[in-house]
Amino acid sequence: MKNISILGSTGSIGTQALEVVSQNSETLNIVGLTTNTRIDLLEKQIEAYGPRLVCVMDGDAALVLEKRLQKKGSGVEVVTGLAGLIAVSTASENDLLLTAVSGMIGLQPTLAAIHASIDIALANKETLVAGGQLVIDAVAAAGVSLLPVDSEHSAIFQCLMGNKHEEIDRIIITASGGPFRGQSREQLQSVSLAQALKHPNWSMGKKITIDSATLMNKGLEVIEAKWLFNLESDQIDVVVHPQSIIHSMVEFIDHSTIAQLGMPDMALPIQIAFFYPDRIANNRQALDFNQVRELSFEEPDRQAFPCLQLAYDALDIGGTMACVLNAANEIAVARFLNQEIHFLDIPRINQLVMEKHQVIARPNLEDVLAVDAWARELALSIN
Repeated sequence: MKNISILGSTGSIGTQALEVVSQNSETLNIVGLTTNTRIDLLEKQIEAYGPRLVCVMDGDAALVLEKRLQKKGSGVEVVTGLAGLIAVSTASENDLLLTAVSGMIGLQPTLAAIHASIDIALANKETLVAGGQLVIDAVAAAGVSLLPVDSEHSAIFQCLMGNKHEEIDRIIITASGGPFRGQSREQLQSVSLAQALKHPNWSMGKKITIDSATLMNKGLEVIEAKWLFNLESDQIDVVVHPQSIIHSMVEFIDHSTIAQLGMPDMALPIQIAFFYPDRIANNRQALDFNQVRELSFEEPDRQAFPCLQLAYDALDIGGTMACVLNAANEIAVARFLNQEIHFLDIPRINQLVMEKHQVIARPNLEDVLAVDAWARELALSIN
């Protein structure tokens, strides 16, 4: 039996992860679950999966849930805030932590779990984008596994199985292109929030959906790939693949390219991480090649979607610059979701914050947290 805790169990990845648990209940057990404010769904998850510990980030919502559970006599412990997330991530029973929260909030609980010698299934890009060197150093010191859950990074991980790192020439991360693929910068000036939230292939949370529309999601994946696979920026390419059938590829030094294909379904990368190094059967939809009429590829438009280039710039600059980009982007996306700014203001704000940052080359955790707070404050103040 493998004991798992999930940070962000009421989000898109978290709910799909629990489906995988349901289908494999004889081998997977839930220890802890967390949510921000969605206590109604969390309460249903508690009834279905029987965790001993749950965290509700919002203190008021935590009190409401705690009273409900006490009336039922469930005995489930309710904790709150960042300390609560860390308590769930470091629960002594944990064999594996799935970090599926959105944003920078995932960094400290993930580090705490690594220090507690718990394996990590990572579905939170920001953890490696903001604190990549800290996380990789901690993983090496603790000797734990860091297993990617993003479909693209899981694809690369699978393509590399049985191959040597020194045989990699480059990796190729695929992008759907989002809802605005093919549109010019001029056309993007008038897009609406509703249009930006309509992803053509994937069902995701609002923040990551907007990141997909700006191509920042690919930029963050480029930075994350650097840390996951120990690569330089010139070894990481992005190609637009509208069908989202090829999830990513690895080209080796002999110019053989291996690709991982499948339906756009997050259950597979979750399952790969939960059961690694084994593969198990499931009842998900298989790819029917008789129905695949086209696999097309095109170069991403970095003029219309400058967030992708900003991510490459941050990666090349190094130090705290990626943390700054991530923090600015989180604020800019939140402001766009609140309809305070326009779509093209997102890359504009990101670039302005980057330009004002004094890079720290080898940051510690306190540096990362301070830089993150500075970048957020500045991104909020830009009109």
